[in-house]
Amino acid sequence: MRIHVTFIDRVGITQEVLALLGGRNLNLDAVEMVPPNVYIDAPTLGPEVLEELRDALFKVRGVRAVEVVDILPGQRRSLQLYALLAAMPDPLLAVDGNGRVLLANPALIELAGRDPDGETLGELFAAPELHDELLAHGFRLPMREVVLDGRTLLLDAMPIGENAGLAGALLSLYAPNRIGERLAALHHEQAEGFDALLGDSPALRTLKARAQRVAVLDAPLLIQGETGTGKELVARACHAVSARRNAPFLALNCAALPENLAESELFGYAPGAFTGAQRGGKPGLLELAHQGTVFLDEIGEMSPYLQAKLLRFLSDGSFRRIGGEREIRVDVRILSATHRNLEQMVGEGRFREDLFYRLNVLNLAVPPLRERSEDILPLARHFLDQACAQIRRPPCRLAPDTYPALLANRWPGNVRQLQNVIFRAAAISEGNLVEIGDLDIAGTAVAPQADEIGSLGAAVENFERGILERLYASYPSSRLLAARLQTSHTAIAKRLRKYGIPARS
Repeated sequence: MRIHVTFIDRVGITQEVLALLGGRNLNLDAVEMVPPNVYIDAPTLGPEVLEELRDALFKVRGVRAVEVVDILPGQRRSLQLYALLAAMPDPLLAVDGNGRVLLANPALIELAGRDPDGETLGELFAAPELHDELLAHGFRLPMREVVLDGRTLLLDAMPIGENAGLAGALLSLYAPNRIGERLAALHHEQAEGFDALLGDSPALRTLKARAQRVAVLDAPLLIQGETGTGKELVARACHAVSARRNAPFLALNCAALPENLAESELFGYAPGAFTGAQRGGKPGLLELAHQGTVFLDEIGEMSPYLQAKLLRFLSDGSFRRIGGEREIRVDVRILSATHRNLEQMVGEGRFREDLFYRLNVLNLAVPPLRERSEDILPLARHFLDQACAQIRRPPCRLAPDTYPALLANRWPGNVRQLQNVIFRAAAISEGNLVEIGDLDIAGTAVAPQADEIGSLGAAVENFERGILERLYASYPSSRLLAARLQTSHTAIAKRLRKYGIPARS
């Protein structure tokens, strides 16, 4: 039975209370003093003895209350601490100032196959040099690799206390893909799945329908499309609706890094693999994304050597780190993207044919913006709202005379170019209306050559006439066309009369 005695704090009262318990030959498992309280755990204390003991306790000067409790405060804290440690999915260790294990959570005990209580870090990890290095640096080291029971983990140490008062450290161990989850979270898109692909054009609806079918199939996917069409957004959307959605999504731009750096980023390297390498080695994206997805952007720029190494991985799911001898096997889905014609590159001998067929199990073609003209104005408005919020200026909108110019532009840089044009326009526009003069698209529009343009007004009229003539065939009335272009019926009717549309025979 456990009891709680409340008293007036005075010298000697605790000894008097304990003397009453001792005189009754009661075994005490625990006594906790939290003045003006004493908590007592006496397993042999029964109800009959308790009544007599309560009377005796109230005769002690200063005792105010005696009550039965279910648990002592220290025991409750211990249970809460144990529950907290048991809930932690990552292995945790508490060590003293000499690097000897004081406490291990259930995840670590299960991983090690034993409770390492009392062992040194050198004994636990079979690495005396790690133990010495941690002590020499006061447990202040960058995250590094360790091996426990044959499994590679990343060790993060947090010292407890300072300098001479160093009491020990809390050590956390992470599987590489746990770090991958954190990296992926840093690049998490706000829009989930295919909601990130803005637009409702027939071309985009077709892409979404096909993408939703192939996204759930656990096979390599090749995404092709011009620069700036949103191939990475498509890849992220496919990952977000796949069975791997709760695992990491990590991306590598094959065109952004030289061969040696791209290899170390993708495959990682072993300890001491080259000068300047991290002392404990480094896992690559394939290890960090275990059970998730790796997106290889601009796969057409990958070197022949890396193509061969990637082919080996796609064949059996295993690889070796740079400078490593151990085969590493991971479960990763490869999504790749390119703006190049890989089939042509295969024919020219610039891309491996066998790799092309490994990557092209499933495929998607992302349409250029000029084939999604219905999406241009909604995208422009979305990017304008986004830009105004980003540069912290009051919301603004597009002037109607910008519509023909935006719709008739070729957009060789596709959605990314449109976003940049709208951002610049929001930055330089002085009012709450973005005018035609704020749009920097003169060099990429379907319009007369520069030396043929007589004036800005004439160029705008050419834009308007061209877009109205093209759309009138699908929207053959001023009301339908006004709804399509999201402007007033009166304005469209006036322009149709102005340009003689439809042409009279």
